[in-house]
Amino acid sequence: MKRWLSIYLKGVFMGAADAVPGVSGGTIALITGIYERLVGAIAAFDPRVVADLLRAYNPEARGRIAGMLREMDVAFLLVLGSGIITAVVAVTGLLEHALEASPAIVFAFFAGLILASAIVLWSEVGLDTPGEIAAAVVGFGVAFVVAGISAESGLPHAVPLLFVAGALGISAMVLPGVSGSLLLLLLGQYEFMVGELQGFIDAVLAGAVDTALDSLVNISAFLAGAAVGILTFARVVEWALSNYHQLTLTFLVALMVGALRYPVAEVIAETSAWTPSHTASVLVAGLVGAFAVLLVDYYTDDLEYVEDDPTDPTPAPRND
Repeated sequence: MKRWLSIYLKGVFMGAADAVPGVSGGTIALITGIYERLVGAIAAFDPRVVADLLRAYNPEARGRIAGMLREMDVAFLLVLGSGIITAVVAVTGLLEHALEASPAIVFAFFAGLILASAIVLWSEVGLDTPGEIAAAVVGFGVAFVVAGISAESGLPHAVPLLFVAGALGISAMVLPGVSGSLLLLLLGQYEFMVGELQGFIDAVLAGAVDTALDSLVNISAFLAGAAVGILTFARVVEWALSNYHQLTLTFLVALMVGALRYPVAEVIAETSAWTPSHTASVLVAGLVGAFAVLLVDYYTDDLEYVEDDPTDPTPAPRND
């Protein structure tokens, strides 16, 4: 029980990180020694098993389903996922209140997180070949343009876009250093989904069924995209990192830098007057965000990780 509680708490830390733009749940997984186990469990999913689900009455089909579930380390995923969900629900409630009370301060904090994350990953970026330069230009350009659209006119919150946002956001979980919430912020869906999730929880607690159902449609679209993303697109990301590691990281870091346009634009938009006290608050919030990322990087920079045994819930040993 203590071993599974440890995994649950690691999920809580991952969920808290994933809920904040600029902090990566994948980084927390790496720090806590479960990254390889997580990626391996996700990659073990075989889409062909869907056909077996329709034939679950057949003993051979049931055997293949059971075998894949063992390969996916499903107990580990369920316990970890429970921790992630717990933290996301808790953190989004706090963030919704903070965004309503002091949006400029919150977005300044996000900007500091994102900027520091890009600085931390900069050592992994290569600009030595035409391909790497092109990856950086494309990554920055795409993020800068999309962030501008999101900040100025706002992207719609249509169900198809929420599905895509869910798929992209969850896929970032397998990328240490890249935040899924950052991608939601870039697509203009972060504040909306925070509000929808908290609104759904409040409606359920208040017994307002109609209001809860309205939010549930959008949440379900997002979760459906997340399910598809973690089982399909995440494998594409893993393949890109395995085969084009330098190009992929260069693209992702440039994406983060370009995405900075969104929180900066929000800070400016939410500021009616740059008084000395407000300016100081914005700067302090940005510095606190940056310091948090740099502090984590400082204490984990020399850690080496080994792959967990998927049959044993005991965390893998780490050497520093």
